[in-house]
Parts: sequence; structure tokens; C-alpha cells
Amino acid sequence: MANQNLDSTYWNSRYIEENTPWDIGYPSPALVSYLKSQVKPGCKILIPGAGKAYEATWLIETMDHFELTIVDLSIDLVDKLKVKFQNFANVEVICLDFFELEGKYDLILEQTFFCAIDPSLRNQYLAKMKSLLSPGGKLAGLLFNVEFEKAGPPFGGSSVEYVNAFNQYFSEYFIDYFPNSIPQRSGNEIFFEISLTEK
Repeated sequence: MANQNLDSTYWNSRYIEENTPWDIGYPSPALVSYLKSQVKPGCKILIPGAGKAYEATWLIETMDHFELTIVDLSIDLVDKLKVKFQNFANVEVICLDFFELEGKYDLILEQTFFCAIDPSLRNQYLAKMKSLLSPGGKLAGLLFNVEFEKAGPPFGGSSVEYVNAFNQYFSEYFIDYFPNSIPQRSGNEIFFEISLTEK
């Protein structure tokens, strides 16, 4: 179960107050570039902690023949996303604690979610991700490669820390230290891709 200090009430209030400085207002260029090469017919995609789901909107407007699950803790936000995507039968929007989610996915897209959970839950996050990936499935996204002066969220970290954590759960992963970041995050984030293979 997620840290109760960062529960649904907390996230709901942040979105109602529009206190969301992590929200860049459009799909991440690095994630869009990745999605172009990864989404295949029949692909089951999960976007946890999706926020305003800009990447989901891009997927729906650009690509075909996939199933998409969007998960977030903010009921206000989820209600708006349900209305936004109500005409798309291949899109499911769920208000749920990520750690309670069940299912199997070919691709899990990470954007401002890992950095939103308490760092004490990072091993639990990786274990849950492993349980949600289909054989050969991939988890990919952007992580901050910087420590923040102020208490999170968002929470920062380092590539060394992430690699040490990945090694506990996965045997195949890739890190790009120079992703196509937005200008204000250039040099302070990494792109990663994890593939589910047996250790």
C-alpha cells in the first residue's frame, strides 16, 4: 500500500488546486519518440500515475490497434479522463492505488510516477512492475538523475541508485544518459528501458 501521506486525498487536492509543477503540458518528446518504435498491433499498454495523460492522448490520436489502461489516484482527475476518453473502447481509466493493480501488460510507460512515490517504496515499485509485465514486456520512461534540495514529491535520485535497484529484479535493461529531454530538464534526467527476461 502506498504511503498514506501521499494518498488519494493528497493527489486529488494537488490537481484540484492545479499545484502540479511537474506537468509540462504536452507529451514528453523522449516518450513520443520511444512509443513510435514500440507500439505493435494488439499491444497492451499501462500508464500508471498518468496525471493528465498527454502521452495517452498522443497514442490515441496517432496510433491504432492497442489496448490502453490509465491509472491514477486522483478521483477528480480520473473522472475528467473518463469523460475525455469515453468514446474509445480500447481505453480503460481506473482510479486505484498502483500497488493494488492486477493484470499483464506488454508495455508500461513511466512518466513522473516513480519520482512521485516515496523512495522507501522503490523496491516495492520494481517488484510490482515485474509482476505486471508480460513475458518479454517492457517498462520504460524517464527518471530524474538529480537530488532535489526540497523534500518531495517529486523525489530525485541517481543513475547508480537506479542501476543497483534494477539489478535486484531484472537482468536486462538500458539507460540513456542523454535523452531528448525538455529544455528545463536537460541534463537532469535519464531514459530507461527494462525488458522482462528470466534471471
